[in-house]
Amino acid sequence: MGQAMLPIPDPDCPSHRWQAGPASPEGVPLYRLRRGASPLLVSMPHVGIVVPPWLATRLTPAALPLADTDWHLPRLYDFLGALDATVLVATHSRFVIDLNRPPDGANLYPGQDTTGLVPVDTFRREPAYRDGDAPDVAQIERRRESYWRPYHAALAAEIERLHAAHGGVALWEAHSIASELPRFFHGRLTDLNFGTGRGAACAPGYSAAILAPVQAQSDYSWVLNGRFTGGYITRHYGRPGDNVHAIQLEMSQIVYMDETAPFGLRADRSAKLRPVLEACVRAARDWVVATGHHRRG
Repeated sequence: MGQAMLPIPDPDCPSHRWQAGPASPEGVPLYRLRRGASPLLVSMPHVGIVVPPWLATRLTPAALPLADTDWHLPRLYDFLGALDATVLVATHSRFVIDLNRPPDGANLYPGQDTTGLVPVDTFRREPAYRDGDAPDVAQIERRRESYWRPYHAALAAEIERLHAAHGGVALWEAHSIASELPRFFHGRLTDLNFGTGRGAACAPGYSAAILAPVQAQSDYSWVLNGRFTGGYITRHYGRPGDNVHAIQLEMSQIVYMDETAPFGLRADRSAKLRPVLEACVRAARDWVVATGHHRRG
């Protein structure tokens, strides 16, 4: 596998142009950015499917299908242009580096199994690297500097820009994962898994506003701070005292796509899910608009 296609921009908002981030060492943009004018910022760090040639030859057949990708989120969230959101979309596979892990590789869930800053196995515990090809400490450091830091520099800059303009930021971390992964949880995962760092990444009113639409429906199961309480981005950038409020949504992929290769988007399932998803994201934006205006006033 070489350099795969990049995420597709939102076709419904031609006035919102995507910008390419700085180039990776192999010459591929590290991310795509679309700047919006509202205080809503959506980060998609695990949707990338670019595998550089230098890495592709080292990965095992179990890793190369990229099953652990957060598939199709740019298309599922195709309403973001209408919300005038800023959207930051990673381009490279999490096998290059995991953008939602701390730079030191610390386990975000002490006592529980998880993959690292540079994953060496898949979510199903299959080796990701051929014998003798796993990255050493020096290579992990190079990847951190070349791939991890530029994404986080862009994320921090957009938070600062939006905060200066609005007095607050609604940071939404968009994720998805296979519905059944015994390595991480028993049985089938809850459909919609919201995480706020156990309340540390946002104000209670922010999460309450976001949860109101899911509380009003019965099609999808949901939980707040269950198995997934938010990754590094949610925990690190959420600063409710500064009116920067972060929440992560880890969706069970079965609610919108086929979970076996080629991992196709299901039009029927995504059409059913999208109104609920949009209502939650809109609530995040509107809550910060109201509190930002209040604080600035």
